[in-house]
Amino acid sequence: MVDTLFDRPKRGERALLVHINFNQENYAADTSEFYDLAQAAGAEILSVITGSRYRADPHCFIGQGKVEEIQQEIATQQIELILFNHTLSPSQERNLEKMLQCRVLDRSGLILDIFAQRAHSYEGKLQVELAQLQHLSTRLVRGWTHLERQKGGIGLRGPGETQLETDRRLLADRIKQLHKRLQKVRQQRIQSRRGRKKAALPTVSLVGYTNAGKSTLFNHLTNAKTYAADQLFATLDPTLRALQLDADLKIILADTVGFIRHLPHELVAAFHATLQETAEADLLLHVIDGHSEEKYAQIEEVQAVLAQIGADEITIIEVINKVDLSQKMPSVEYFDNRQNIVARVALSAQTGDGLTLLKVAIQKMLSQNSIKRWVFIPVNQAQWRAKCYAKAKVLNEVIDEQGNYQLYVEFQTILYEKWIQQDIFLNFVQEQYL
Repeated sequence: MVDTLFDRPKRGERALLVHINFNQENYAADTSEFYDLAQAAGAEILSVITGSRYRADPHCFIGQGKVEEIQQEIATQQIELILFNHTLSPSQERNLEKMLQCRVLDRSGLILDIFAQRAHSYEGKLQVELAQLQHLSTRLVRGWTHLERQKGGIGLRGPGETQLETDRRLLADRIKQLHKRLQKVRQQRIQSRRGRKKAALPTVSLVGYTNAGKSTLFNHLTNAKTYAADQLFATLDPTLRALQLDADLKIILADTVGFIRHLPHELVAAFHATLQETAEADLLLHVIDGHSEEKYAQIEEVQAVLAQIGADEITIIEVINKVDLSQKMPSVEYFDNRQNIVARVALSAQTGDGLTLLKVAIQKMLSQNSIKRWVFIPVNQAQWRAKCYAKAKVLNEVIDEQGNYQLYVEFQTILYEKWIQQDIFLNFVQEQYL
């Protein structure tokens, strides 16, 4: 028998799901979320296979018994696609496809496919393609029988290169090209942020777990028509709108992509430019599905991603959404008895109940979560000037004859308190202009 791989089908939507329990705390929630992910990708789910193991099999991830069980399901149900709720190594995917004679996709590949379907903007399509190619670059040897063929024949003999090497080279060229295009988009976003800072327009960014209700809340606040649906990753492309909170305060509200457990690192890297909108916001609204039984685990996941993108120093208001499903009333909670610092607001984005409370909370936090200081930075400490421009809002700058910098800076309170603990920065801070 010749050891060649099957011809890969163009499409495979009759799917079987595989989820193995490795003593996970959130096993049931992960299984339910995985089912929703498969549906969001458009799969017709015909069967779900579960099991328990102490550790993954290095050869094919699951044991021989599970392989045989899946083979029976493939024959009975005419399965076209096997979806694993785990990260598989390239060799594990290749070995499973050889044994099952069926296309295999892991969790990362599934999420990337959903993102590819939902990306509509030029930037979003570039980001998703980059993430897909980076994911594919380690998996070129699976599934195509032509990749190992050497060039040959009359007039073609010689060192040449294998088809696999050609594909890798073309893939590397395309990734390099995408990086260049995304760099241009990143520069455009930087210019836009600079324009908003000059106009003194604070940016408030909506963040949260996917399907928590961010887009619904965004639409209610701004009267926008962003697509919103009860499904994972209903919207992908970021949207920014101006919002007039009162006669004196106008803000930019940003709706961003939702987070999820085990978000592929390729996506986090590719979406760096988009996520930078969150990392440089003046205030974050962390939208939480208050009706979900997994809300605490989801909160931890969002906090982990915020730390990963450098947004964990920004002031956050927790927005407990979907109080209408729990038959609770909208409310506001504070960190202190003086009711100066808002901790969380409970509301319903669907009905609009509690939106006024949220607007008042945003006004209160934006007026109290910043500190303005003159900062004297010696010429040999110019990296601190760059940090001020990157992490804070520079309102004025004067350079003396020696090249030293006098900056009038508006800091986020949490950032200022963190920096002031460093002796070198403490020496820079002045009460007034020198």
